[in-house]
Amino acid sequence: MDLLEETPNKPVTQWTSFSKEEFKSSINKCNNTLISGPNKLSWRHLKVIINDKSCLKSFINIANTCINLGHWLSHFKMLTLIIIPKPNKGLYGTPKIFRPIILLNTLSKLIKIAIGKRLQLQSISKNVIYSCQLGRLKQQSTTDAGITLIYLIHTS
Repeated sequence: MDLLEETPNKPVTQWTSFSKEEFKSSINKCNNTLISGPNKLSWRHLKVIINDKSCLKSFINIANTCINLGHWLSHFKMLTLIIIPKPNKGLYGTPKIFRPIILLNTLSKLIKIAIGKRLQLQSISKNVIYSCQLGRLKQQSTTDAGITLIYLIHTS
């Protein structure tokens, strides 16, 4: 089912275009030392490129067009697979001894981060997420998890 498709008793929800602030806040939290993907574009380089207003506008146009058309570019689907042997393992003939790492296109990851942040904020504001779900949520801490746990224990 299409996310923008109209369902009975529910109006069509339109995707709001990305803003410059969304992209800038998404990229600022990315680690400069992470290995680049198949496009060989590192986070450090992308941060410099995104400071150029015309480049940032182009990236936002690409992201918005992908969302509006419902099409993810094949260039964004390319990946590089690196297989690293786990330390202190004897026989390297067993697949369990290796750790595969998948490196995605850097711009694709940036768009996914921006989408993820937006979906998380929307789902929290619409009370879609179960109240005890705290893992990887923004503005949630171990203190919040502890308080929730204590509340659940006392109410049981």
